[in-house]
Amino acid sequence: MRIMLVEDNEGIIMGLEYLLSQEGYQVMTARTMAQALKYLDSMDWDLVLLDIMLPDGDGFALCKRIKREAGAPVIFLTAREEEADVVRGLELGAEDYVIKPFRNRELVSRIRGVLRRNGKGSRIFRCGGISLNTETGKVKCGGNEVALTRLEYKILYNMMSHPEKLFTRDEILADVWDMSGNFVNDNTLSVTMKRLREKLGDPDGKLIKTVRGMGYRMEVQEIRIDI
Repeated sequence: MRIMLVEDNEGIIMGLEYLLSQEGYQVMTARTMAQALKYLDSMDWDLVLLDIMLPDGDGFALCKRIKREAGAPVIFLTAREEEADVVRGLELGAEDYVIKPFRNRELVSRIRGVLRRNGKGSRIFRCGGISLNTETGKVKCGGNEVALTRLEYKILYNMMSHPEKLFTRDEILADVWDMSGNFVNDNTLSVTMKRLREKLGDPDGKLIKTVRGMGYRMEVQEIRIDI
């Protein structure tokens, strides 16, 4: 699930990027209205978390554009708690209105609820004896739950959602280096891939194949997705 976070507060951005990535969501942050409009035109979004007070514009106006041009579900995430603002946001088509400060688990629950109501609920990727549930974050191999680190989960999620795609080592490093709060170097990636394969019963790399000098590819005929 791809979420656009429209927010200019760095503390909130860091917290939400961490929280939502742990829940298996892909998050891209726009700090201004102009940046949000650019992102809006560049890809499809499953959900937009939208502040009202932006440095260069008004979240209400942006909500109109999102609904008119993309049709993506919107949750306002704002410190403005006046009844008139809540009513205005909902009348503009927002699916929910959350007031700051918010509780993390409650926000995640609201996000899941909005996604479910819009036909964008949890997905379960299945490949051979491996399954990955995007809502619970659980990975199973042969029916048994496998404990993965966040880095391992992120890599597996990307590969299962893009079967047969070649992921270069640079691509993977750029995507996961900041998830643990520390830089992930090339050697760490090699160790992570080795451990991930072992946990999935794939020590010889028949499922996650190494493409020499380039990167990795999930070598499968078909991945089934249950929604």
